[in-house]
Amino acid sequence: MKLTISKENIIEGLQKAAAIIPAKAGATYLRSIWLHAVDGSLAVMATDANIEFIGKYPAQIVEEGLIGVQGRAFVDLVRQLPPGEMSLTLDATSNTLLLKQGRRSYKLPVSGADWFQNFSSFPEDEPVVWSGDFLQDLLDRVTFCISDDDAMDAIACLCMKPGQNGRIDVCGLNGHQFALVSFSHDELAARLPEAGMLIQKKYLQDMKKWLGSDEIELNITEKRLYLRSIDRSESLSLPRAAHQYPDYTVFMSKLSEDGVSAMNLDRKEGMDALSRILIFNTESDRCTYMDMGEGEVSLSAQGQDVGSASESLEVSYGGDIKRIAFPTRNLLDVFGHFSSGRLDMLLTGPEGPCGIRGAEDPDYTVIIMPMKVSEATYYSEEDV
Repeated sequence: MKLTISKENIIEGLQKAAAIIPAKAGATYLRSIWLHAVDGSLAVMATDANIEFIGKYPAQIVEEGLIGVQGRAFVDLVRQLPPGEMSLTLDATSNTLLLKQGRRSYKLPVSGADWFQNFSSFPEDEPVVWSGDFLQDLLDRVTFCISDDDAMDAIACLCMKPGQNGRIDVCGLNGHQFALVSFSHDELAARLPEAGMLIQKKYLQDMKKWLGSDEIELNITEKRLYLRSIDRSESLSLPRAAHQYPDYTVFMSKLSEDGVSAMNLDRKEGMDALSRILIFNTESDRCTYMDMGEGEVSLSAQGQDVGSASESLEVSYGGDIKRIAFPTRNLLDVFGHFSSGRLDMLLTGPEGPCGIRGAEDPDYTVIIMPMKVSEATYYSEEDV
């Protein structure tokens, strides 16, 4: 293998590849970034045995070839080089890659093509074009509600499920919070399986790092989700999870039942108050108590070692629920994922799911479960 390539052309792709390499990979195949010089471009490939990244960048190929280099060391070296052309040459005698730039010269050990395992190719049959910006926003609005525990199976996954008339639900659930974004996309809805597509949370951060603001192509097979840049220079594929997602319509339907108590409040004022209330939370009492009245809600907290707090907010409220408690940090986090100036809190009961919506966040709902309040001041988190 022998080629010349500009650092500027390849560094971003190398950094994306390095982000996928597992921190503690024993296998040579996994700790390597694979370089394939062919057809006037240098392909950069990396995998953690689940996610696969492929990027192709223009290069002057003198001699084609495929090798693996120690991924993180190679990327660190290229990152610290100044801008400009650099040459990569395989020395088959010493089994090293010679990298030269000006008066600089470096040798790196390589793995031969016999260690390489083929990556899966992007399916070319009618890919769906989608907005990278929009997908980024979906992930931001839903991911925080997905369980971090891989042992939780389906609720450790993002779910993307087709509905009626080209509608798609994207949702996340962790047992005490649920987030749902609905939108329309006829082509994607037709491509999704009826039961939905599940992607484990641990892969979503890599997807967000790869995504930009440009449009992307998307395709789905029985086992994988494929994403590709619109110019087809980079692709990322992720495994689909094979779990069955819970029926979230059960608790979503509660928000439209008779007897729901609705409270409308200023989002920023609510967040500011919750931030101050949080100071008075402790490990054993981590909630904010809300005492509702006509036109006003009183927020309070009391920690044995840190004192107590009480604040009142002007609200619009109509309902029968007089007192309810929420985990302060979680409620603050939920409010922070909205952009609306005012929020509606739909209270189904002192221990029932509470839906949160905002007029400037159409088709977006977050459900949070209250804390159970007893006379002995014992609080336990309820499951959805």
